Amino acid sequence: MDTWIWIVVAAVVVVVIAVAMASGGRRRHHLQDRFGSEYDRTVEHAHGRREAERELREREARHDELELRPLSEATRRRYAEQWDDMQSGFVDRPQVAMADADRLVTDLMRERGYPVDDFDTRSELVSVDHPDVVENYRTAHGIARRTVEGNTTTEDLRQAVISYRALFQELLVDDVDPPSSDTAAPQAAQDHRPRSDAR
Repeated sequence: MDTWIWIVVAAVVVVVIAVAMASGGRRRHHLQDRFGSEYDRTVEHAHGRREAERELREREARHDELELRPLSEATRRRYAEQWDDMQSGFVDRPQVAMADADRLVTDLMRERGYPVDDFDTRSELVSVDHPDVVENYRTAHGIARRTVEGNTTTEDLRQAVISYRALFQELLVDDVDPPSSDTAAPQAAQDHRPRSDAR
């Protein structure tokens, strides 16, 4: 072959590689932006960055198939009240309060349209929308499992409730639009910081 043909082939190969690298960089940047610390955690637990990024893209694809629903004002208020009731009973019955916190988060996820049959699936799908608090959810779930085995202290249970609360609050207000100038935001739609001895 003539030299000029080799030069053209080499140029085409260089362009293809450059386009592939740029595309890969954009995809990586998108995943890092969307998943934040969850991106780093997934890379750390995977067999390499490519596997981790493939897993995160699969999570996005499964998440896109969900039909997530907004909460009505009445539903939002009901969950906020149930959370307050749970926290107010923490001092007298910390194990029951922690179990109730787990149930409330699961019920709220179901109400929003997340699948709730399996913890790993729940945590993976919720990480797409709430990557900054999904680790709190895993922490709380781990404490809940240790409680069944009898290996937790009251402080552990308090930490579990606080960890559940991080995700609960985000799920509760996730789809709330900011208040307009002529309408005040309903109380339950605002940042829900319930009073409790479990803080």
